[in-house]
Amino acid sequence: MFKCVKLCVCPLNNFTLRKTIPLFRTTMAAESTTDLKDKRVPYKSRNEVLLEKDIVKEPFKLFESWFHEANNTPGIIEANAMFIATSTKNGIPSGRMVLLKSYGKNGFVFFTNYNSRKGNELAENPQASLAFYWEPLKRSVRIEGHVEKTSDKESDDYFQSRPYASKIGAIASDQSRPCESRDQMSKITEELRQKYKEGDYVPRPKHWGGYVVIPKVIEFWQGQSDRVHDRIVFKRPVPGEPLGPHSHEGEDGWYYERLFP
Repeated sequence: MFKCVKLCVCPLNNFTLRKTIPLFRTTMAAESTTDLKDKRVPYKSRNEVLLEKDIVKEPFKLFESWFHEANNTPGIIEANAMFIATSTKNGIPSGRMVLLKSYGKNGFVFFTNYNSRKGNELAENPQASLAFYWEPLKRSVRIEGHVEKTSDKESDDYFQSRPYASKIGAIASDQSRPCESRDQMSKITEELRQKYKEGDYVPRPKHWGGYVVIPKVIEFWQGQSDRVHDRIVFKRPVPGEPLGPHSHEGEDGWYYERLFP
């Protein structure tokens, strides 16, 4: 509720009366005019459940299987598109979509501007969460882990593999900073095109490179139409901490559990 304070001066004894007059009353519920309660789509049927006995007991192998299927499914244009959440050391979060560029037992790699908001947040709090969602398959993978920069060589090699225009864009963009106009960006880009002709060697700027997310948690989710979804989570054991009664030993130092949806 917002209020207006009106000052009333009484002519009889020259005193000022402060009177609070409500302008209007509102609540968040009243402002929610878009009703999405009935927006619901079917997921998988009861005979398509995800059972522990049917899965690989090592998360990178399972991710490889799911990713390969997603990458070859019509309707999934960028199976490597993933959401990454970062936060400041005080816990203020931010998130955005990026593209996974490689993965393996060492972790999940993406490239970006080190001076961007996510770069600054990772510098002070090197933890991140990733999420993939492949709608046609009704599957999602969520990853939590520690983040490190890739080597200069890995960043250089990937940068040189990029198209010419992408290299110019990486140098031109002062990512996450305010920009005067689209014309300003175009002017900077054109100046760089004059400096580095197509076919020339374009050096990787020091403010741009790769990160690797080294997972501690990898969760596999598969949607069910009755909303009793399947969730299998793989974790690295914490030294000195016993496994729970529903934990199962996996491969390569991982253990896994089924979670309630």
